[in-house]
Amino acid sequence: MDDERAGIQSVEVGFALLEALTRSHGPLMLKDIAADAGMSAAKAHRYLVSYQRLGLVVQDARNSRYDLGPAALKLGLASLSRLDAMRLARERVPQLMEQVSHTIALAVWGNRGATLVHWEESPQQGITAHLRLGDVMPLLSSATGRCFGAYIPREKTAALIADELQLAQRQQRADLPHTQKAVDAMFDEVRVHRCARVVNTLLPGIAAFCAPVFDSDGRLVMGIMTLGSVATFDAEWNGAIDTPLRAMAVQLSSDLGWAGS
Repeated sequence: MDDERAGIQSVEVGFALLEALTRSHGPLMLKDIAADAGMSAAKAHRYLVSYQRLGLVVQDARNSRYDLGPAALKLGLASLSRLDAMRLARERVPQLMEQVSHTIALAVWGNRGATLVHWEESPQQGITAHLRLGDVMPLLSSATGRCFGAYIPREKTAALIADELQLAQRQQRADLPHTQKAVDAMFDEVRVHRCARVVNTLLPGIAAFCAPVFDSDGRLVMGIMTLGSVATFDAEWNGAIDTPLRAMAVQLSSDLGWAGS
């Protein structure tokens, strides 16, 4: 039993070296890997020799720096190929709903725009939003649309934005942008907060947030949206709803391989 515990502990200790290389932006010297992992250089070297034999680590003969090897790449790619972003998100919706006590929806970019693909209404909310699965959300007046508009490549959104700008101008909507410059400023705000927000914009009396989820290549794969009555919905940045929503989106992005901040 003691040998078994020692073996497991040894794996856990050595994994700290792989984590150090994962966090770095390039190859590292032995002393830097050891310091990051909290162990002596001599101890770190013994682990790295074994990892080299397994292909988890490679060493550049020119400068003696270490980096992740082909076996580590194979493991990462295999793990990513088995990830189901929607399944992971749906599994976490109940926990998020406990935190925010408001309806939560998931959206993806479809052939017509930002599309609702999952919807769970909070029993505590007491309101009904007239939205359905499959609904395509407008890019300028919905939190979901603004989230996607901020991160989807411009060539995919330009025509939709142009149409919505014309509609906003015809309707003389003071709460919507009327120029491309104003649209760009709105999307800049989304990127600054890493979340989109609307209050009384798409639906009267309703406020909403939508946070982006990214994959390992930094591409937007979905938006996590929550909405509720302005009477009970905390629409403040860094408030009781925005904070846990963004935390879930960041964690989900990390689980999908995103290395951003």
